[in-house]
Amino acid sequence: MDWAIFWWLLVGVLILAGLAAAVLPVIPGPALIFAGVLLAAWIDDFTYIGPWSLAIFAVLTFIAHALDFIAGVGGARAAGASRSALAGAAIGTVVGVFFGVPGILLGPFVGALLGEMLNVNDFYHATRAGIGAWFGVIVGMAAKLAISFIIIGWFLILRLW
Repeated sequence: MDWAIFWWLLVGVLILAGLAAAVLPVIPGPALIFAGVLLAAWIDDFTYIGPWSLAIFAVLTFIAHALDFIAGVGGARAAGASRSALAGAAIGTVVGVFFGVPGILLGPFVGALLGEMLNVNDFYHATRAGIGAWFGVIVGMAAKLAISFIIIGWFLILRLW
């Protein structure tokens, strides 16, 4: 077997898995994409993708993950959520991943709602916290996906042109 084919297939798998994971909260999609790009650079002896590009990709990867975390917490905080709602949103996000798309979309909301209900027992306030957490997770997911596409696009431009 030609090892170059194996390595390039692995690059494709990492990038596609990273792109799929970019729409999941908490899953490190951009990090998988970065791993694929780094492997591609190594395969080509860093001819097309040099240290500066890799450094920029690494920074973008870090920013994507930071935004994913900050947006979720920020959305709940902006809605006046308590620590219990933030913990509930985090737990709901992780548990929601196991229930597919509905769980991903509803997990943070339900978690924050239940966490806030345990704290203040006010349904209106708890609903606001849940909506804030949900909105934050959606914004973080969108930012992570956008940065993932930027990394992939830049990689393709460097590699193919």
